Amino acid sequence: MSTSMPTPAQTGRRAQQVLAAIVADEEFAAFEAATLEYSSDWQCFTGFPVIERWSLDTDKGPLFTEGLRALALKAAVFDLTGDERLAEVAVAVPVDEMTHAMIAQPQLFARIAARTGFQLIHQTDQEHTDYTGDDFTHRAYRLAWGEPPARYWLVKDEVDRRVKILSARYASIGMDRAGREHEITFAAA
Repeated sequence: MSTSMPTPAQTGRRAQQVLAAIVADEEFAAFEAATLEYSSDWQCFTGFPVIERWSLDTDKGPLFTEGLRALALKAAVFDLTGDERLAEVAVAVPVDEMTHAMIAQPQLFARIAARTGFQLIHQTDQEHTDYTGDDFTHRAYRLAWGEPPARYWLVKDEVDRRVKILSARYASIGMDRAGREHEITFAAA
């Protein structure tokens, strides 16, 4: 295996193969259903909500597709290099959030990965949510599937701008640190 980054073209081709194998797997439908059912537990205040006019009902399906593509790109880089650190390519924040919902189905996803021969790559302390557009991820994605949907593949600067707006709104109702803290008491009235 190589310890240098593969080309976007190599990555795109391998990612297409990985994704096709995942979708063709006998348990893919169960994996998709379980991932999308997880929606009642999606509580991040700065991941999905950075999507303009976010709607769980209308956005979860397209985000599922984008999450699969992101994980296929990571798996492709790992397959081509054997290097987990290189495989943690930049991913847009909302897409990364969907990958967390997928990873919350560990048994199903592990069986699919074992049967299809890909390695699931995701480690929070090594992930890169600093997607910039026209970076390696963007070029490899474009070669594999065309232009990524801008609704979900938000560049880091735009995510940061939107998080500031969200944080101010959350603070106005007593939710501090972008929804990570509050002083609400739940004592009986």
